[in-house]
Amino acid sequence: YKEKNRPQFHFTTRRGWINDPNGLIYYEGEYHLFYQHNPFERDWENMHWGHAVSKDLIHWTELPDALYPDHLGTMFSGSAVIDYDNTAGFNKGKTPAMVAAFTAASSDRQVQGIAYSLDKGRTFTKYDKNPVINSKEKWNSQDTRDPKVFWYAPSKHWVLVLNERDGHSIYTSSNLKDWKYESHVTGFWECPELFELPVDGDKNHTKWVMYGATGTYMLGSFDGKVFTPEAGKYCYTTGSIYAAQTFTNIPASDGRRIQIGWGRISHPGMPFNGMMMLPTELTLRTTKDGIRLVNVPVKEVESLCKPLRSWKSLSSDEANRHLKEFYDADCLRIKTTIKLSHATDAGFNLFGQRMIGYDMNSNTLNGRFYSPQDPTSMELSADIYIDRTSIEVFIDGGLYSYSMERRPDTNNREGLH
Repeated sequence: YKEKNRPQFHFTTRRGWINDPNGLIYYEGEYHLFYQHNPFERDWENMHWGHAVSKDLIHWTELPDALYPDHLGTMFSGSAVIDYDNTAGFNKGKTPAMVAAFTAASSDRQVQGIAYSLDKGRTFTKYDKNPVINSKEKWNSQDTRDPKVFWYAPSKHWVLVLNERDGHSIYTSSNLKDWKYESHVTGFWECPELFELPVDGDKNHTKWVMYGATGTYMLGSFDGKVFTPEAGKYCYTTGSIYAAQTFTNIPASDGRRIQIGWGRISHPGMPFNGMMMLPTELTLRTTKDGIRLVNVPVKEVESLCKPLRSWKSLSSDEANRHLKEFYDADCLRIKTTIKLSHATDAGFNLFGQRMIGYDMNSNTLNGRFYSPQDPTSMELSADIYIDRTSIEVFIDGGLYSYSMERRPDTNNREGLH
C-alpha cells in the first residue's frame, strides 16, 4: 500500500487485472469477495476467480485464486450460496457446502457450472457433471452468463437469474444441479441481480429490485418464477462503477443489502489494473417521484474518517480560502451542501477537477438529469470520497451517486474564482 497509485481504502489485487465482483457472501464472520482476476498480466484475459476476505468490509486479506480455467473454458462471473439443507449433497457431516455458480467461457459458447467448498471458500471442487445449464441453442446466442443464485423460501427452491442474449432469465431448481427455465425479462445486460427490499424500512411493504451491470434497475413483484415489472427502468448510479453484486447470507440480525461494484479505473505504473468501489448499502425510499433505490456507503466506512474542519454559510470565495490546505490531499472525505439560488450553475472543484457541476437551466448534474427533492430550496448535498485514483460522490443521501477517475488538472483555474 506504499505504491504511488495504490488505492488506500478500496480493494485492489496485489497484481494483475481485476473486474466483476463474484460470489459475494457472508459466512461465519467473514465477508467473501471473489472477483474476475487475470493473475498474469494487467489486461483482461485468462479469467480466474480471485478471492479476498474481510471481517469489516473495509480491510481485506487477499487469498489464493479460488477457481481456475478448465476444459469448459475460463471462469467468468457468478455467485455463491451456503447449502445449509444439503440440497446438492455436497455437505460433509455438520459442515454445509459453499456452492459457487459460475460461467465457463470458451471460444464458441458460455455455459454454467457449479463448484463446492468445505473449507470456507479456500478451495473448491467442481461438480463432475458440469455444465448444469447449456443454453446457447435456446437463445441462438453466445451471451449466456453471470448466474446469480439465491434461495426462495416461500416455495423452498433455488432461483438462478442468468443474463441471456437481451435480458435476464429466471431458472429454478431443488438441488442446484438440475435447472428449469421459467421466464425472461428483456432490457438488461450482464451481471443480473434480483432481491427484495422493504420500502422506507417497512417489512410489511416490500418491492423486488432487478438490475444489471450498468446501474439501471426495475421495481416489481416476484412469485418465485416470474419477475413482473411495475414501471420502466430507473438509474441510481453512473460513472466508473460496473457489474455491482450484492452479498448473500447476511445474518437476519443485520438485514442489510450490501453491494460492491467493479471500478473501471486504471493505475498507471502499477502492477495491477482495476479496483473495487466502496461497499454500499441499498434501500428503498419514497421520494417526490415515487419509490427509488438509495445507495450509501456502509456504516463501517466511518471507521476510516475523523473530523478535520467544519464551516457553515460560506461564499464561494470563502470556501476557496478554507479548502486551500487540502489542495494536495492524498485521501479525503468531504461532506457539503451547495445552495443553488441566484445562480444558473454551481459546482465544486478540487485539484482542478470538477466533482460536482449543476446546471439550473437544464437540471443536469455532471451532464445527467437530476431534480433536487425540494425545488423551493434548491439545495444539493454531497458526500465525496477521494482516494488516490478514484472519486465517489453520493448526492442527497444516496438518491443518486456517481464515480470517476481522479485526474488532477493543474491548468484548470475554474475553482479559483
